[in-house]
Amino acid sequence: MVKNNIELDVKTKCIEQGKTQVQIAEEIDTTKAYVNRVIKKKDGVVNKTFVQMMEALGYDIELTYVKQKNQEDV
Repeated sequence: MVKNNIELDVKTKCIEQGKTQVQIAEEIDTTKAYVNRVIKKKDGVVNKTFVQMMEALGYDIELTYVKQKNQEDV
């Protein structure tokens, strides 16, 4: 089972960055409707077969988000 609430995670990160889903969609060259559909779909972000494999091995999945380093920091 994926332990994260992807919808809440994305909304939280948008607030932290001061961005809307519309702005995110524009940045990745897609529509707001598609972005919204991806984050609301329960098995849309993590491959269902991967989840089943990890569950068969006795694991749940937790996604961790790590802020990217700026090019200046590299």
